[in-house]
Order: sequence, then C-alpha cells, then structure tokens
Amino acid sequence: MVYTEKERNELLRTARESIQRLLEGGSAEAPSVKSRALQEPRGAFVTLRMGGELRGCIGYIEPNLPLAQTVQEVAQKAAFEDPRFPPLSSEELAVVEIEISVLSPVERVKDIQEIEIGTHGLVIESGALRGLLLPHVATNYRWDREQFLRQTAIKAGLPPEAWRKSDVAIYKFSTETFTDRVHAGHSP
Repeated sequence: MVYTEKERNELLRTARESIQRLLEGGSAEAPSVKSRALQEPRGAFVTLRMGGELRGCIGYIEPNLPLAQTVQEVAQKAAFEDPRFPPLSSEELAVVEIEISVLSPVERVKDIQEIEIGTHGLVIESGALRGLLLPHVATNYRWDREQFLRQTAIKAGLPPEAWRKSDVAIYKFSTETFTDRVHAGHSP
C-alpha cells in the first residue's frame, strides 16, 4: 500500500473540505475520487494537531468503507466528536494540521517478537474492550515492546499486564501516514 502524491493530496483535501462543509452548516457529500486505490475499503485514522499538540484523533480499524469515505467520516469525527476536545472552530481549521494514517489489514500476533517498534501499531482486544495505538506513538514516547503492549492494554481499559493473558488477542498493523503540514502554515 503506497499512495501517490496525487492520491495523498486528494485524501488530505477530502478531509479538510469535509470538515469545512460541516463548519459552514452543510452536509457531508460522498467524496468523488477517480483513483481505484482510494475506492478500496481500508481502515484509517485522522489526527488533528495544532502547534504540534493533539487536537483530535478518530479512526476506523476495519476496512468497511472505501478509503476516501473512511477519511471523510473520521476527519469529521476527529474535528467534532472526539470527546477529549471541544468541536473544532473555523479559526482553528485554518491552522490545524491534518494527518492521515491508512491502515494495513490487522494480523494476529503469535509471538511478541514479531512486533517492530516504529513499524507496527497494536490492537489489543478482550471481550468488548479494544484499544489501538498507532506505530508512531511508541517511537514518540521511546517505548520498548513491552511498554507499548502495556500502554495499548491500558488504552483498551485493561490492566497493564493483561496482554500476557491467553484470552487477550494482540494484533499488529502498519500504516502509511502523511500530513498537510505545508497547508497548515508549517514547514515540513
């Protein structure tokens, strides 16, 4: 999964324009994309940042929708429905950085040695509880493999060592991540 610069820009434009439409009181229109790659079902996360600080992040793990539609929906949710933040304002949209992480299919981890810090993101599931951390989180915090597993378990609402239990499922995935930093007034 490698997207062209044109496809990346189209996804970033889709994300920003979908947020803009809702800010202006409009409704979300289905994104019109020509690229077949953007029509394939994929999971994705949209992360919003202001001045390098998190401002919203929502995503879909499962590839249930075409990628362009997934990006449109999670961009709007990151802007207006992330419970950690107030809804994004028009003023903020002008300077917010949009980052898109397109997920590979998740793969069950049989041995934790398979997990490569900086390459893999993690999903930990136990019953109805599930937590996900994107690959760059571990590198940003300089976590080792076990710290990454503990933090993903905590994100799932589980005890830190829950990942060691046989009834807890661990999955890995990779991402292709890109941002519109230049658009948001920042240098790359």
